[in-house]
Amino acid sequence: MLKPQVSRQPNTTGTHLLFQKPFIQGSRHASLFLTSASNFNIESKKHFRVTFKPTKIKAVASLTEESTETKVKAVVTVKQTIGGLMTSVGIERGLDDIKDLLGKTLLLELVSAELDPKTELEKPTIPAFAHRIGGQVVEGDVRYEAEFEVPLNFGEIGAISVENEHHKEMFLQDIVLDGLPHGTVNITCGSWVHSKYDNDRKRIFFTNKSYLPSETPSGIRRLREEELVLLRGNGQGQRKTGDRIYEYDVYNDIGNPDKKPELARPVLGGKEHPYPRRCRTGRPRCETDPSSEKRASDFYVPRDEAFSEIKQLTFSAKTLHSLFHALVPSIGNVIVDADVGFPYMTAIDSLFSEGIEMPPLSKERVWKEVMPRLFKVIAGGADVLRFEIPKPMERDKLFWFKDEEFARQTLAGLNPYSIKLVKEWPLKSELDPEIYGPPESAITSELLEAEIGGITRVEKAIRERKLFILDYHDLLLPFVSKVRELEGTTLYGSRTLFFLTPEGTLRPLAIELTRPQMDGKPQRKQVFTPNYHSTGCWLWRLAKAHVLAHDSGFHQLVSHWLRTHCVTEPYIIATNRQLSVMHPIYRLLHPHFRYTMEINALARESLINANGIIETSFSPGKYCMEICSAAYDKLWRFDHEALPKDLISRGMAIEDLTAPHGLRLTIEDYPFANDGLYLWDAIEQWVSDYVNHYYPESGLVASDAELQAWWTEIRTVGHADKKDEPWWPELKTRHNLIDIITTIIWVASGHHAAVNFGQYPYAGYFPNRPTIARTKMPTEDPTDEEWKSFLEKPEAALLATFPSKLQATRVMAVLNVLSNHSPDEEYIGEEIEQAWADDPIIKAAFEKFSGSLKVLEGIIDERNANPKLLNRHGAGIVPYELLKPFSKPGVTGKGVPNSISI
Repeated sequence: MLKPQVSRQPNTTGTHLLFQKPFIQGSRHASLFLTSASNFNIESKKHFRVTFKPTKIKAVASLTEESTETKVKAVVTVKQTIGGLMTSVGIERGLDDIKDLLGKTLLLELVSAELDPKTELEKPTIPAFAHRIGGQVVEGDVRYEAEFEVPLNFGEIGAISVENEHHKEMFLQDIVLDGLPHGTVNITCGSWVHSKYDNDRKRIFFTNKSYLPSETPSGIRRLREEELVLLRGNGQGQRKTGDRIYEYDVYNDIGNPDKKPELARPVLGGKEHPYPRRCRTGRPRCETDPSSEKRASDFYVPRDEAFSEIKQLTFSAKTLHSLFHALVPSIGNVIVDADVGFPYMTAIDSLFSEGIEMPPLSKERVWKEVMPRLFKVIAGGADVLRFEIPKPMERDKLFWFKDEEFARQTLAGLNPYSIKLVKEWPLKSELDPEIYGPPESAITSELLEAEIGGITRVEKAIRERKLFILDYHDLLLPFVSKVRELEGTTLYGSRTLFFLTPEGTLRPLAIELTRPQMDGKPQRKQVFTPNYHSTGCWLWRLAKAHVLAHDSGFHQLVSHWLRTHCVTEPYIIATNRQLSVMHPIYRLLHPHFRYTMEINALARESLINANGIIETSFSPGKYCMEICSAAYDKLWRFDHEALPKDLISRGMAIEDLTAPHGLRLTIEDYPFANDGLYLWDAIEQWVSDYVNHYYPESGLVASDAELQAWWTEIRTVGHADKKDEPWWPELKTRHNLIDIITTIIWVASGHHAAVNFGQYPYAGYFPNRPTIARTKMPTEDPTDEEWKSFLEKPEAALLATFPSKLQATRVMAVLNVLSNHSPDEEYIGEEIEQAWADDPIIKAAFEKFSGSLKVLEGIIDERNANPKLLNRHGAGIVPYELLKPFSKPGVTGKGVPNSISI
């Protein structure tokens, strides 16, 4: 365990120093606890007076020439929970109501930022009870106020302690102190405060003023150090709901071997299956597999990462919970045969016109509340699951059928992270030929030149940077044999080549599907091309379905889950363990981490788990997460998570200081890259302004102990399986820090938005992006009867390759929810954090950042209206808006939230 030496100040007796007992786990926003002093009598406290004035929130310093004290008012804002302010009932609720009436709901104590100059000890705190203001609840908030008599020599307020006198925890949003000589003091809490009846330790919250560790005022330096010790835990025992401990563990809770042996899954994290780390839960180990953790009904997340019980902040978590635990199982009850497919293409269309009649939802009214767009009520009061028509299908019903749309979506679709420039020829595998067969590709120069139509030769096309590839060959081929042992699915290694036309669009040239040597059979490679003969045409369509299934799996497992949700969790854990809430970098990153750990826990519970939605709906089946681990091992690099370096690494851009953003794109009309680079630059400028304000000299970066421990822990613990890689950036200068922070913010905002919020628009009509290919190609070792059947009914072969009705419906429901912005969505650059607003320089920098994002909105609109940009404008084409910064609730296909919120 990483644990600093804690410097403790000597304790005094009596009531003069209240910080006497050891601290236990805290929260993010000043997560410390204070113990009540023995024989504490609030009425006898000098400098203290309580008044009860349930009036408007207003405070004026009360000070005369003779007075030695200032009257200070505190206004506390508490968020309502789903069951009201307090969810207790009966006697406890009655007692809490009485305390509200008596004005003794919260005990607050002001903490000085300064030590006593005479004793060099912490000054006595100043207590006051807070009482509820009136009986009204304003926009889900309940307010309390208290008044303090503060001595003029008390010094600057450094923190405030809170004791919850109710019997249930409450979510403390913020505290505002008015009447101090230097103006209003804001304290952002955003934290659950336990009842004193559950734990008699008090909580403490620091003011919004940010300090580097070396600048911390002496009166709160010890508290800052102890806060971090508390949040790190001790690595022992099972974590409970109220804990606020951030620890690391491997992904050993995906499987459930105690339930069924076939639900056993390997541990992700370690030499055999490298993987990022998750938050430790400490649950008992499985009886049948001691390397795996038992799966509990609730997956622990630190208490202040849980928002699902807070009224107005419930949409994301509540919606996913309802989706995974109610709707998805009910679909399985309605569609009994898991293997039945769609008999005709029109049967797929009926999901949007007629829908599926569902069982009565009287006990699950929340479905309609959180997923209203999915449910329609028909005559007789029955509930029908009826899907909205995705925008591309609404504009062009045959969009999914077209080669030009297949190619365009690699640049402006759901997964713009896979397309790469072909740099070497001929294509060759790096896998062991002794195991997988000859490494040479079956795609030849002659074949490609015939498809290009004599415009150019392959070597010249490569020199001129006009040949591109989707390459899932080496990643998938090692899993083909294992996946083919599963029922209802198949797999190939695949390569798909595209040519850049003079118009700036891509044209697909060839698809290669490879089966390795297996089961006594030699390696088998076959190349398919666009064709004008009926048989060849249908084989091309089937080959595209296989490639799209590969791309869908890579998108969901790698571009989306791994590269945003999964890799960000260690950043969150390290930030809470190593950076104090007072640290300016903590306050810069925190808005981009909200909701993520809770959403990730829900994903482990129902999405990526054994026999979960991913495994049962995507081609690799039970091997999905092993492929995800292989991708992390072979492909993931922190430095390439930065958009400019990602584009360069894929050959989609080259450095050019004379070009916009310092890059020249290989394909000029690359909507994701064009919009993304503008957003990247805006984020980078905002981060630069922020970092340069708090670190006026680069030497301060290298000497910042908290910051250095944070970056070390991310590299060596959170991403322990990659700790020795040479590509990790150093953290010695302001430039290093700006690059690192910009990358993390980009991943949580722009990257995630680009691969998440287009899921239903592009994959809601699943023939456009099937998640699974259930049958092999008709040309692979067919019987005479199979070949005859294909020739007679090729559409039936395509429908048999597509997902089953159950698989498709489940995935469509999930994608519909994942693609929607919630009512409580927080968009990047939209709302300023209070800690930033309190600093005029940071406030001005944020306003500049917000203004640049508004400019980006207009630029994207102009680009989408430009008829010369054929990859984002044209007949039937949906405008590319995934990186348009702002959106509205219920809207799909645009908007960049601050964080990975769903």
